[in-house]
Amino acid sequence: MLNILWPILIIVSIIYSIFSGNIEATNNAVFKSAEEAIQLVITFFGTICLWNGIMEILKETSLMEKISKFLSPIMHFLFPEINKSDKEYEEISMNIIANLLGLGNAATPLGLKAMKTMQEKNKNKDCLTNSMAMFLVVNTAAIQIIPTTVIGIRNSLESKNPTNILFPVWISTICAAVVGIMVTKICILKSKEGWREKK
Repeated sequence: MLNILWPILIIVSIIYSIFSGNIEATNNAVFKSAEEAIQLVITFFGTICLWNGIMEILKETSLMEKISKFLSPIMHFLFPEINKSDKEYEEISMNIIANLLGLGNAATPLGLKAMKTMQEKNKNKDCLTNSMAMFLVVNTAAIQIIPTTVIGIRNSLESKNPTNILFPVWISTICAAVVGIMVTKICILKSKEGWREKK
């Protein structure tokens, strides 16, 4: 859908700029936007390399095991069907840690790996398991202790205090996660009750 929507918007914008006599301003905006995009990528590159490096260090040290143990009660509550020895358990744990650090780019491949592993074990390939549904919600409404990406954007736009959004981010992400988890748990319970009634 976006492959159709974006070209239409671009074509309409160019046509409008021609008829309104703003083609020069449009041309300048294109080059300026390209320049700003490159600057933003360079800014993000350093931040992402830093935190991805930290994630790799966590994998190679005992600190990852300690964090996993700390997350164990939460993981058991969210994913009661997954055991600690399962491959997806570690992948989900790493995804949650990456999201806590606000590393969406690092969390995405870990999330895809976890979903792929869970799908391989899924008996009904056309339906999500309860763990897969919960993981989608947790990953989408991820609590962020350090919103690295947002801070990087604010820093690139020369914000005087790029970290002053920490408290609002904590409130919004915690509220989103709590509501999402509660609704998902209710839906899972309802689906189990419906399945028992049919059986």
